[in-house]
Amino acid sequence: MTTELCYLALSATVAALLWVPYILNELSQNKITDAVGYPDTPLVFSPWAARLKKAHYNAIENLAPFAALVLVAHVAGVSNEATAVSAATFFWARLVHAGAYTFAIPWLRTLAFAVAWAAMMCIAWQVLMS
Repeated sequence: MTTELCYLALSATVAALLWVPYILNELSQNKITDAVGYPDTPLVFSPWAARLKKAHYNAIENLAPFAALVLVAHVAGVSNEATAVSAATFFWARLVHAGAYTFAIPWLRTLAFAVAWAAMMCIAWQVLMS
């Protein structure tokens, strides 16, 4: 497995697990029938859980283009130091983004988002210039 595919698998795994803490918080703050149903009033989340939910949505939104770029690079046989470092950078920046979003660290959140985006653009550049 290439480094890029490994970091794609790690990124997908993290995105697939980010919902667990905020759903546990939702269950602890609300009646279970409301948590699994369609209540008339909005559900209660702790502030950190509400932020993690937004971070999770953002992770899913960014996983799609990252996955597409890594898979296109793989099929095209584009794997080099730049794509490997960019895939690793994307993964770690997205982890920092989720943590910074959850713990309300706005400048770090923004920086982590920008770094992950730049990493995707580097992979895109490598693919398009090959």
